[in-house]
Amino acid sequence: MKKEPTKQEYARKVKALTPKFSSFTNCWHAFLSGGLICVLGEIIHQIAINRYHMSQENAYITVSIILVLLSILFTGFQWYAPLAKWCGAGTLVPITGFANSVASPAIEYQAEGQVFGIGVKIFTIAGPVILYGVFASWLVGVIYWILKVIGVL
Repeated sequence: MKKEPTKQEYARKVKALTPKFSSFTNCWHAFLSGGLICVLGEIIHQIAINRYHMSQENAYITVSIILVLLSILFTGFQWYAPLAKWCGAGTLVPITGFANSVASPAIEYQAEGQVFGIGVKIFTIAGPVILYGVFASWLVGVIYWILKVIGVL
């Protein structure tokens, strides 16, 4: 019959198995990687404006499209997860992290088919963000419209 470990033995086991981390190192990785993603975005922006003579608006759209495309490609080639593990919160720069959260379940469940795999699972993580984002923008639009009608704005 196996003896139950004491609280001290259990605590020692938990401490030995718990991964060690440094808050400073994690913050540095997040700062560095998030900054590099933003620098990449600015480089794309400057190339779009200076080389391709795009308007500011079109250059920003181009940056968004390229960053989303790169994030999805990194997810598809399974480079995003190891990168995110090292970068931590740095890869959560909104557009790249959001693209990964949409592409990841789609890739993971593609074997289950187009409808029941990709179609059902693609928005498991991003779905609530999209839902509440659309609802919040609708609500703000209605409030704006009401204030405009009664003459406040």
